[in-house]
Amino acid sequence: MKYKNPIIRGFNPDPSICRVGEDFYLVTSTFEFFPGVPIYHSKNLVNWELINYCLVSDSQLPLEGAAASGGIYAPTIRYHDGVFFMTTTNVSNGGNFIVHTEDIYGEWSEPNYVDQGGIDPSLFWDDDGKCYFVSNGLDENERVSIYLCQLDPFTGKKHTPTELISYGCGGRYPEAPHIYKENGYYYLMLAEGGTEYGHMETIQRSKNIYGPFEKCPHNPILTHRDTPGRIQATGHADLIEDQNGNWWLVCLAIRTVKKFQLHHIGRESFLAPVIWDEDGWPVVGNNGKIDIEMQGPLPGPTPQPVSLDFYDNF
Repeated sequence: MKYKNPIIRGFNPDPSICRVGEDFYLVTSTFEFFPGVPIYHSKNLVNWELINYCLVSDSQLPLEGAAASGGIYAPTIRYHDGVFFMTTTNVSNGGNFIVHTEDIYGEWSEPNYVDQGGIDPSLFWDDDGKCYFVSNGLDENERVSIYLCQLDPFTGKKHTPTELISYGCGGRYPEAPHIYKENGYYYLMLAEGGTEYGHMETIQRSKNIYGPFEKCPHNPILTHRDTPGRIQATGHADLIEDQNGNWWLVCLAIRTVKKFQLHHIGRESFLAPVIWDEDGWPVVGNNGKIDIEMQGPLPGPTPQPVSLDFYDNF
């Protein structure tokens, strides 16, 4: 089935996605803007509707003194045992925190802050019910690396010390870590290269959640660096398995102005199909590339044309 990228246009960077049955929910970064962290809903991964915001009060989203590109960085949304969780970083006030709700259309909890630094936090529940919190940070030599702890997602209280688990796969600024478990492996997916024209997505795996990790032999699994075309800066991705057993990746990218490597409507949310090769590694889109028009086994109802019309009487 054919569909068009981006799936959410304009200023919608750092997409993260979760699924509940046949419903998909996606959040994006909001930086210094209020309210914080929009929530989108879709049945088919292509047509998205804005249904709510996670952070709607001053106590949830203190932005006093937040400069441009401050505030909220890179949220992650997850669903576990009847509860939605969203974790993110307020780089201007408080650092990493988690909020939760049982009603995606209702109010979210007050922030529960986590005593772990860095940015771009994510949550992962293992088969035994233990919840892990992963983010990036700096080691004693100020080298950017990936850190992990076990915690209570309702309180943010750590059950284990924070431990360094990876330095990434060789690119600068490893960030946006997400952990997935598939076929007995823990997969650690990262954005590397910086959120610019060298942006890329890499992945590594281990039988132990704390590592050591082996790197995917065809890293980066997604990048448009050194590639001509309007779509650039692909990365900061999240994986999801649909109700039919098919895998997908959402990521950010920019659309450049023709003939110029410039963009003016921000980082947008894109979608690519994913398959797993015979060695158990994900292959994204067209061998690590995405296009404006793509094809894949979309779930749910047939995608409808996206209307860009709107009316505002102020």
